[in-house]
Amino acid sequence: MIPRSLFSPEHEQFRDAVRKFIEREITPHHERWEEEGKVDRELWLKAGEAGLLCPNLPEAYGGYGADFLFNVIITEEMGRAGATGPGFSVHSDMVATYIATFGSEEQKQRWLPKMAAGQAIGALGLTEPSAGSDLKAIRTRAVRDGDDYVISGQKVYISNGQLCDIIVLACKTDPSAGAKGMSFILVETDRAGFRRGRNLKKIGLKAQDTSELFFDEVRVPVSNLLGTEGGAFKMAMSKLAEERLTIAVSAITVAESALRWTIDYTMERKAFGQTISDFQNTRFKIAELHADTLAKRVFVDRCIALHLDKQLSAVDAAAAKMLCTELQCKVVDECLQFFGGYGYMLEYPIARAYIDSRIRKIAGGASEIMRDIISRELFAKAS
Repeated sequence: MIPRSLFSPEHEQFRDAVRKFIEREITPHHERWEEEGKVDRELWLKAGEAGLLCPNLPEAYGGYGADFLFNVIITEEMGRAGATGPGFSVHSDMVATYIATFGSEEQKQRWLPKMAAGQAIGALGLTEPSAGSDLKAIRTRAVRDGDDYVISGQKVYISNGQLCDIIVLACKTDPSAGAKGMSFILVETDRAGFRRGRNLKKIGLKAQDTSELFFDEVRVPVSNLLGTEGGAFKMAMSKLAEERLTIAVSAITVAESALRWTIDYTMERKAFGQTISDFQNTRFKIAELHADTLAKRVFVDRCIALHLDKQLSAVDAAAAKMLCTELQCKVVDECLQFFGGYGYMLEYPIARAYIDSRIRKIAGGASEIMRDIISRELFAKAS
């Protein structure tokens, strides 16, 4: 393996603490959470106490004032353990980041310390039944009425939807202005007119609650506007590189983990008088997958370094997201084959990784959208 030079001893100390937390507080309960469709609320409080939520927030807002690598470590260790239930990344890397970057001082003081402590859970309300990757097509309306916005509409596929206390909600404040007519508004889930819909049944990520959300003339004060009116699309675009990088980090970690599980299994499992690992086909296929994973790990680590220096482009982040999520699906599929019938049993982590991986080529921007982003940049430079 090529040594990774990103992390300091302090980072590795934090990694050890995260790994122990997952082993103690998440892994023993994950199967039950998959059956129930969501994690225990108490887990969020424990995670906040252990520093697993929003570590890169300034200390004044409840964080460690740490760098983005602390968030990377949490993502990696969750991926390594197959801990797909807790929606920590949406909460910390998206919702809290939006509030920290674009929020007023009052909004930051009100929400960020609670989010870092796990006392308030965040969700990001973007996707609608008629608007997925095409964010400009959202229909949820926020109409100004004196000192309030009155919000009506529907969201779907919202992670943390069953548990959330605060939603960064994408709304149309000026439907005639296209992308410039979209705003982000903070919506508390205890407001009249807000309703949680079904906890959606999915083929994977079964412990991760994913919901429909309904807004029936929900009234919120104008002070809940995040940033400027009409600024949501630009704000979202500015954060997509980090979001897609985080997805790539998770994807490459799962691919590495699947290879490790498969090597261990094939060295123990016997067929026709020898271990599965003794067959040349096994060794060649594992070598091929390892080389592909190693190359993309180096690319992802380079993207992380660029992001730390605020130099990661949207195009490179799209490439990392596309390559790593497609590799994740390929690796878990081909590794599962070596497990035979056991690979189809949910008691084996490779089976859960298989069903959990498919969403990665969709969420955060479908692979086809990533290709479009990359190709537009290439052809624009060539013209």
